[in-house]
Amino acid sequence: MSAWGVLWDMDGVLVDTGALHFQTWKSILAERGIDLTYELFRNTFGMINAEILPMWFGRSLQESEIEQISAAKEAQFRSAARGHVQALPGVRFWLDRFQKQGFPQAIASSATVENIELLVDELGIRQYFQALVPGTTLPGKPDPAVFVEAARRVGLPPERCIVIEDSVAGVEAAARGGMKCLAVTNTYPASALSGAGLIVQGLDSLSPDQFFFWLDG
Repeated sequence: MSAWGVLWDMDGVLVDTGALHFQTWKSILAERGIDLTYELFRNTFGMINAEILPMWFGRSLQESEIEQISAAKEAQFRSAARGHVQALPGVRFWLDRFQKQGFPQAIASSATVENIELLVDELGIRQYFQALVPGTTLPGKPDPAVFVEAARRVGLPPERCIVIEDSVAGVEAAARGGMKCLAVTNTYPASALSGAGLIVQGLDSLSPDQFFFWLDG
């Protein structure tokens, strides 16, 4: 089998950080008079801060204001995450399997580069990735820009790449980029991720036979 590139989303796919992100966003926004509900938070999961903040504030924001709020939130998130994160079930098995298969791997996330760097080192998985691609300076998902850039960095065309996602925006981005998409129902139900080619409850429930049958199909 010739090589495929594997482009991993991070939050909700490699590591369960949803509660930490929600708690830190809720704290930061409460200081500014906004009561963030979990439903509002979940509906924007996978998107970049520059797009979600105006939605939560209900008005346009200056770029400097977005940067200030984002910097405060992400610093608080990293502080909370240190020593308190672990890889989701099945992640290490598949990272190792893809590496042994000769598939180059990258992280393609809406997160900041600082968050990505922290989490890969907290999890001890840096050695699996040829590239760590933050989406903060690119158009946000569902635009496929972060996946297209990750494909470029692993040296394969988009149509030879598999995206692993948990968000509605991420699944749509993979489709727009012409990539295969494997979705996990860690954040959204399967019904919301129907644009993916293969949907599983978790990576620990995905067998190699099932995966490679889908890939060859």
